[in-house]
Amino acid sequence: MGFISGMIIGLLIGIGLIIAFARYGNIRSKRRSDLAKTIAAFARMTVEDSRKLLPPKFYPSWVVFTRRQKLTWFNSQLEKIWPYVNEAASDLIRSNVEPILEQYKPIILSSLTFSKLTLGTVAPQFTGISIVEEDSGSNGVTMELEMQWDGNPNIVLDIKTRVGVVLPVQVKNIGFTGVFRLIFKPLVDEFPGFGAVSFSLREKRDLDFTLKVIGGDLSSLPGVSDAIEETIRDAIEDSITWPVRKVIPILPGDYSNLELKPVGTLDVKLVQAKDLANKDLIGKSDPFAVLFVRPLRDRTKTSKTINNQLNPVWNEHFEFTIEDSSTQHLTIRIFDDEGIQAAQLIGCAQVPLKDLEPGKVKVVWLKLVKDLEVHRDNKYRGEVHLELLYCPIGDDKNSFKNPFDPDFSLTTFEKTLKSGTEAEAGKLSRSSSSSRKKSNVIVRGVLSVTVISAEDLPVVDLMGKADPYVVLNLKKSEKKLKTRVVNESLNPVWNQTFDIVVEDGLHEMLILEVWDHDTFGKEKIGRVILTLTKVILEGEYQETYPLEGAKSGKIDLYLKWTPQHKFRDP
Repeated sequence: MGFISGMIIGLLIGIGLIIAFARYGNIRSKRRSDLAKTIAAFARMTVEDSRKLLPPKFYPSWVVFTRRQKLTWFNSQLEKIWPYVNEAASDLIRSNVEPILEQYKPIILSSLTFSKLTLGTVAPQFTGISIVEEDSGSNGVTMELEMQWDGNPNIVLDIKTRVGVVLPVQVKNIGFTGVFRLIFKPLVDEFPGFGAVSFSLREKRDLDFTLKVIGGDLSSLPGVSDAIEETIRDAIEDSITWPVRKVIPILPGDYSNLELKPVGTLDVKLVQAKDLANKDLIGKSDPFAVLFVRPLRDRTKTSKTINNQLNPVWNEHFEFTIEDSSTQHLTIRIFDDEGIQAAQLIGCAQVPLKDLEPGKVKVVWLKLVKDLEVHRDNKYRGEVHLELLYCPIGDDKNSFKNPFDPDFSLTTFEKTLKSGTEAEAGKLSRSSSSSRKKSNVIVRGVLSVTVISAEDLPVVDLMGKADPYVVLNLKKSEKKLKTRVVNESLNPVWNQTFDIVVEDGLHEMLILEVWDHDTFGKEKIGRVILTLTKVILEGEYQETYPLEGAKSGKIDLYLKWTPQHKFRDP
């Protein structure tokens, strides 16, 4: 009896184990099947699907979505054929680059040519390729190639200075990282499928090199090293850097629509600079400014020289043509005039045009640096004050008016007379009107300046107070006005309004100086320098300005403009 019961129990346990094992196998198989389906679903997911599932704010720091594909296979083949590419490219670069260097040659050099040019044994590495769909359009393909090159080229420049000195200068230790853009456009139904290809350096991330005189020291000629380095960088900047592009026709046709075209104008008012580094051993620097968007000689603007001054006031206006406001920038370089010798660079700065709002004046103070590409030191070199106004061409959506446009300074009655005269006189009259220079535009009006108050003025009296008053100067017309004196106050309130007839608002400058009144004299506390561009555009505004040249303090002003336009007689 015990044997039979034991056999039955053992049989039941065995059957149970078999059933449990089979069921576990089914569950395990189902889990594997579900996991495989999930992995397959993830494999079919696109970047857009991932972004829909997980918002960007939840991305881990190591998650990066990229459209760039690696080019390991291309680099390996390029290394094999590099000796042949080097020979062909060296001849091509020599024939194409020498005229460009001649075009950008600094004034202190009489000639600049290659005596040796080979690209060395190290091939560049293409680290990524991508298709830029948003810039391709329906009739083209835009491709970007990321390149890195730490080369060992043998490049020797023969330079000849104006004083007759001939030097062989070697370009060494070249390091370059950038992104090249290729545009295949338009797409056609003939082989190879596109009519032309355009190429450009879309982004110059890093460019570094050293210059060495063979058998000598380049530093023995002051300014020559900086001039050559500046020439090389400017040539690269304007010859192939975006938006400049080289168009190569593949099939016969008209591809003028692919060439660079103006899209707007940039009006720059160079107001002043302050605390410039002194480059003279005796006396002070004689600063002047060089401004450009593209470093072409005929598109580079130079200001007047202010002698023996580290806080120069220029108040000069310049105009630049813009081809791509999203990528171009304004460059300003401040130099010390050394007479017949090469001017010494005090510092430079840049403003990206993408930061400007069309039709709005932007006032900027830019800190000067030694080099825009490689920040070699953090020395303070001074600051420069600019007013910038960007105006797109043919943009009807914007209702703003450019005050530097000749038609802006006409009254409604004068515009009516002008249009009637043009209708009668035809092309001759239109040509005469359109030929008016912006420098001939006069914006006449009444400027109302309300000096409201000042705050936190520095202590200048022995009693721990000050007796401040404000002097208003119009620089061009030399008009001068002043407020009453507020006795024993570091936070004076004036609330005085001055109405001033201004004959040329666009070229006038308002200087407000805060003085301390004493019985036996006076002492200057600080100043504020303003142009009238903003008040002419906006009509009126109130703003608080810090005092220049003072340890502390700011002044609150209200400005209003009432126009009475006219033209200057030719």
